[in-house]
Amino acid sequence: MKIAIPKEIKNHEYRVALTPSVVRELVARGHRVAVQASAGEGAGFPDAEYEAAGARIEQDLDALWDNAELIVKVKEPQPEEVKRLKPSHTLFTYLHLAAEESLTRGLMDSEATCIAYETITDDQGALPLLAPMSRVAGRMAIQAGAHSLEKAQGGAGILIPGVPGVAPAKVTVVGGGVVGENAARMALGLGADVTVLDKSLERLEALDHRYQGRLNTVYSTADTLEKAARESDIIVGAVLVPGAQAPKLITRKMLGDMRPGSVLVDVAIDQGGCFETSRATTHADPTYVVDDVVHYCVANMPGAVARTSTQALTNATLPFVLALADKGWQGALAEDDHFLAGLNVHAGHITHPAVAEAFGLDAIDPKSLMA
Repeated sequence: MKIAIPKEIKNHEYRVALTPSVVRELVARGHRVAVQASAGEGAGFPDAEYEAAGARIEQDLDALWDNAELIVKVKEPQPEEVKRLKPSHTLFTYLHLAAEESLTRGLMDSEATCIAYETITDDQGALPLLAPMSRVAGRMAIQAGAHSLEKAQGGAGILIPGVPGVAPAKVTVVGGGVVGENAARMALGLGADVTVLDKSLERLEALDHRYQGRLNTVYSTADTLEKAARESDIIVGAVLVPGAQAPKLITRKMLGDMRPGSVLVDVAIDQGGCFETSRATTHADPTYVVDDVVHYCVANMPGAVARTSTQALTNATLPFVLALADKGWQGALAEDDHFLAGLNVHAGHITHPAVAEAFGLDAIDPKSLMA
């Protein structure tokens, strides 16, 4: 298999799809890996390490894409990358298509086979390739929220743990999944007054047991969301509907009841965001203010801690990349229904129902492609 690793070009994205150690595994199996020059430098992996692992360093971007069969990335392809895709390509990366109709249609037009990290499942119904970046993003959400709460950043000027004689900040996490738990864990560690809202009583019970009552667990309703909006200094949006757009849980009207200088951190922004006033931002310009409420909506948060993120991601993607390289996309997906759930687009057709539903399109059954 001829495998290409392009350099990520999304704003302030420093991660790289594969580490030199993964390249070494692929080369040892007889595969040919081409890495775009300087692709790994942002994550601390220089070209020399890839060469030592057996990769070819490619200076010519056209040659990198044209000669590839399997293209492995981190973030969704940018418009100039979509134009390079061909029907012979298999693309393996995060896609988050339900929030990006133009990208979805671009991938359909390319007729490439596009497999999304974030919709691959496991035996427990979890999302094993989304989980590592969700852990990173959840932990970063509190860092970002704490910084945004500073007065110089437009915040209310509140220190998360407070000090003796001064109450700590109130942090509400909407969603008790992987992102939410990691955000709550960080906030607790900093000494905040932490509340988690979720619609799963089973999940709330698990969090209460795990943290021995140190965080508040509240069933999520319109009333409890409104109360959280009134009382919180930071609200972290950590809601996920796999493959689909995130629901809008904090409305524009609720902003009027929030404290001036309070902060919304929308970790669901890749899936369209779970706050009505959310719009994607970048690490270069991460926040904006609506109705005196600071919004942090960076769409690639883990890119800021590129080395940690790259290592965590490739630990999870390695077996899937090896399967694609060894067996091709049809062979790898035919024997693993959980891997098949990652197929989003093939030969001009949408294959994931949640993506199709987001845009009122029809989806074909991916199993029909395995015949």
